Amino acid sequence: MRLVILLSDMMIPAVMVYIVLYGARKKVDIYDAFVEGAEKGMKIVVTILPTLLGLMVAVGVLQNSGLLEILCRLASPAADKIGFPAEALPLTLMRLVSSSAATGLLLDIFAKYTPDSFIGRFVSVMMCCTETVFYTISVYFMSIKAKKSRYTLVGAMIANAAGVAASLIICKLCWG
Repeated sequence: MRLVILLSDMMIPAVMVYIVLYGARKKVDIYDAFVEGAEKGMKIVVTILPTLLGLMVAVGVLQNSGLLEILCRLASPAADKIGFPAEALPLTLMRLVSSSAATGLLLDIFAKYTPDSFIGRFVSVMMCCTETVFYTISVYFMSIKAKKSRYTLVGAMIANAAGVAASLIICKLCWG
């Protein structure tokens, strides 16, 4: 276990050393390349900042207005019919918008039910099989200045639903 922790701790420094050595071998002015990349990164941050702020406000509104609770109450009867844990509904909905908010809900579920419970295992698998659809689409599309998304949102929502369904099926098969 100590070896795994040591390797984990050394991974990022090792990658950084590799990049510097590779750049030096290719005779790249490493500092100028770093500064140029940092400048481009700052421009992207400025470009996507309004989107990020909008998403943060949306998360706050969902959590503080009670809308998330209302949506979960409305979806609860259908969830019960298919054996979907009602306690996971807020996490499932929040995962679409914010990874950090979803992680907070995940930790609340762990505190209440433990990670080794069925619901703890289910939400763990679900977090690995789903994506923050709205965040990802908005950040990526803003960074490349895309105007038309075509079927991206529909495809992402279908993929996300498939991830949730697969998580439920896998967990029911493995832990009943």
